[in-house]
Amino acid sequence: MRIVVAGAAGQLGMDVVPAARSAGHDVVALDRSALDLADPDAADVVLAELRPEVVVNCAAFTAVDACETEVETAHSVNEHGVRRLAEACGRNGARLVHVSTDYVFDGTLDRPYREDDEPNPASVYGRSKLAGEAAARDVLGDGVTIVRTSWVCGAHGANMVKTVLRLAADPDRPLAFVDDQRGCPTFTADLGPALVDLADSPLPGIVHLTNSGDVSWFEFVGEILSAAGRDPSRVSPISTADLDPPRPAPRPANSVLENVRWVADGRTPLRHHLDPLVELVAALGD
Repeated sequence: MRIVVAGAAGQLGMDVVPAARSAGHDVVALDRSALDLADPDAADVVLAELRPEVVVNCAAFTAVDACETEVETAHSVNEHGVRRLAEACGRNGARLVHVSTDYVFDGTLDRPYREDDEPNPASVYGRSKLAGEAAARDVLGDGVTIVRTSWVCGAHGANMVKTVLRLAADPDRPLAFVDDQRGCPTFTADLGPALVDLADSPLPGIVHLTNSGDVSWFEFVGEILSAAGRDPSRVSPISTADLDPPRPAPRPANSVLENVRWVADGRTPLRHHLDPLVELVAALGD
C-alpha cells in the first residue's frame, strides 16, 4: 500500500521510511518543506495528490523548553496541524498513525502509565501533544492509532546517546545527570518497524510503545558509557532540583509507559533497550 511519512527527515522518520520500504510498501517520504503541519492548506493539497492508504505522522514541534515561550507555535504544529492532517486523512480515505509522548502525563504516578490512565500534562509541550491526540481522535475516531513513546534515540538527529558520547570524548569533563526521572529509552531502529506494523495491522486508539527496561537518566548515561567502552563511574547523580540552570519546562519524574495494548494484541514486545543501545553506539563509532 502507499504510506506517506510526515516528518520523514527527523530522527524517527528516517527509520520509519526504510522500514516501510523493506516491508514492500510504496513510501512517500515528506520532510517539512514538502508537508509543513503549520501550513493551513498543506495537508489537504498533499494528500489529495498522493492518495495514501496510511499516513504515519512523525512530525512535531519537539523543542520541549522552547515550547514554554513559543506556545502559539507548539499548538500550531502539535494540535492544529494534527487536526488538519486528520481532516485531510478523513477526506482522502487514509488511516493515521500518529506519534505522541510520555509528556501527556505529569509523572506523579507510582507505577508505569497505562493507556487508560488520565493524562495531566505539566508542560506546554505536553499540553499541545495531548490536544493533538484529542483532535485526531475527534476527527477520525477508530481511523487513528496514537502511539505514545518516550526517551527516543536513534542514528539520526540529536538525542541523549549522541550528547553523552560527545561529552565523554573530553576525559576531564565532569558528567552529572539526574537520578529522579525514570523512563524507558526507546530506539528508532525498533520503534520505526513497529509503526509500520501498526500501519499494516491497525490497532485503533491509544497504544504505549517503548523498548523495555526502565532507568533513570543517570543510570542510562552509565549504560551509554559502558557500551562505548568508557568508565561508567565518571557520571555522578544529581536531583532535578539541583540543575543549574533549571530547565524551563517541567519533566515527568515517572515517564515509564506500560505497553499493555500492544502486548494484549499478541504483538512481540520491543527488545530491552540495552540491545539497540549497544548497536547504536557501535554504529555511531563506525
